[in-house]
Amino acid sequence: MVQVVTLPGARALIGLAVLALTAPALAQPAASGAWPSRMIRIIVPFAAGGPTDVNARAVAQRLNEAWGQPVIVENRPAAGGVPATEFVAKSPPDGYTLLGANPGPLTVAPHMGQKLGYDTFRDFAPVVLVTTTTSATVVHPSVPAKSTAELIALARRYPGKLSFGSPGVGTVGHLTMELFNSMAQLKMTHVPYKGVAPAQVDLLAGHIDVLTMSVPNALQFLKQGRVRVIGVNGRTRAASMPEVPTIEEGGLKGFESQNFNGIMAPAGTPREIVLRINAEVNRRVLSPEGREQLIAQGYDIAGGTPEDFGAFVKREFDKWGRVVRAANVRAEF
Repeated sequence: MVQVVTLPGARALIGLAVLALTAPALAQPAASGAWPSRMIRIIVPFAAGGPTDVNARAVAQRLNEAWGQPVIVENRPAAGGVPATEFVAKSPPDGYTLLGANPGPLTVAPHMGQKLGYDTFRDFAPVVLVTTTTSATVVHPSVPAKSTAELIALARRYPGKLSFGSPGVGTVGHLTMELFNSMAQLKMTHVPYKGVAPAQVDLLAGHIDVLTMSVPNALQFLKQGRVRVIGVNGRTRAASMPEVPTIEEGGLKGFESQNFNGIMAPAGTPREIVLRINAEVNRRVLSPEGREQLIAQGYDIAGGTPEDFGAFVKREFDKWGRVVRAANVRAEF
């Protein structure tokens, strides 16, 4: 804030004139230096309890501790996260409204024929990639396949007979299996659900054959003998089940799918604010203690610079664009 000092006589007029000319140049550094001076909101485009929400709350807690200002998470679930993402894109770029970033609205929705009120690269400033999460491809025990190669061979032998579930059209769970279909040159039938929970229920009941699950869930059901894990969808094996190969190791070269959770700000947010948030997340959220808590919940630690996050989003954006076009996926909301 620029402070006006009253001066006597003509000196006051000169002082005010100089102040008027220099105020625009001084306003941004002054505001940035005083930031944060009030509540910060992290807008999460999904319901409470999901990965984006969990990561955003970890960030909010640590930033609150760092700055002594309230940092709250505001959940705005609707239409695949698109409306909430647009809300942040159109918010003032002052560092007080941030986005809990997730692939759906940013790297998938732009390819699905929707008219969006934002552009992933024009309207957002990447701040920090907090974590990534990988999933596992699992089958019901009745499916006679124990490896990636066997699943591919089975699906090729019976085109369209095997079914795979997903949390909904255009979700990462859906596109992961479309990527699998495309790369293996086969066809399995998609069965969309309204969320991951009902899809898991139907897989466990044997109503669908294949599903991508979070690694913790897959491990839980594997131990109970209720699923068979075909492979891990990420680039590396999961630390919690190192005996399970990746899908790539199983023979589908170049296959990789992962979810991500990060923080973005509206484009135009002062660089110094972006860097302050980035530094605190790397230092506090991803500290040894913070890392341990997130790893225990099944997340892979990321971190890094805003530029690292921006490059990561671009790679994911291009990859899912190719999958959406190949599978001709269109939005249903």
